[in-house]
Amino acid sequence: MELSVVKIYPDGERETRTRRLNPEMPIPPEATAVHHISDEDVANEPTFRQIAKNFYIFLEGCDLGGYNIVKFDIPVLIKEFQRAGLQFSMEGRRIVDAYTIFCRMEPRNLTAAYKFFCGKKLEGAHGAAADTMATVEICEAQLAKYGDPAYTDLPEGIEIFPTNPDEMNAFCASQNPDWIDANGRFKWRGGEAVVSFGKYNGTPLRKIAEDFPDFLRWILKADFPDDVRKIASDALIGKFPEKS
Repeated sequence: MELSVVKIYPDGERETRTRRLNPEMPIPPEATAVHHISDEDVANEPTFRQIAKNFYIFLEGCDLGGYNIVKFDIPVLIKEFQRAGLQFSMEGRRIVDAYTIFCRMEPRNLTAAYKFFCGKKLEGAHGAAADTMATVEICEAQLAKYGDPAYTDLPEGIEIFPTNPDEMNAFCASQNPDWIDANGRFKWRGGEAVVSFGKYNGTPLRKIAEDFPDFLRWILKADFPDDVRKIASDALIGKFPEKS
């Protein structure tokens, strides 16, 4: 729906291009709630196929950089170029992923958490006793930091940090409200269950059951969690999730 690229030349010159695109399908309301782009906003915009050739040329000879680009942007880019009849090769391109750098330099393991919240080096890391005691100290420090009424730098969507066991249990167990199963293999879209992975990503579960039942049978045979398998099994007999 929106494409933006900054091309940085060896001499430091920068060229920025940003434009909206018509995705050729209705934009889910939950997506619009995040990026604020509606069907009306892109109704008169070109499709990716229409701008693909110029964009392909624009990226010729370029290395690629982005945030989580390896897992998201590059696969999407390659797939969209394929849909437009172009083979976008990664051969010879170097990749700089700011997300990878972030994870390598600011790890989210117990040792890093202990240093961040407690200001100390974790001695005896990976030993059961040391790790357990460090976790207790981290939880206490988190309660003291985020539970302080004076702390106002809470992430978007969190109005208050939970400080009692019931609230903390709900906070730690919370998942995306659009997920039907615990891992989001099936999601709600406009009140209807859809597949959210693989080649049928975004396809309504009812249509899968009617037109592609072998996909559901494959789920039953593969190593999926029980709740995912239950949804697939029910769909094969015409029983579909209902959003409460």
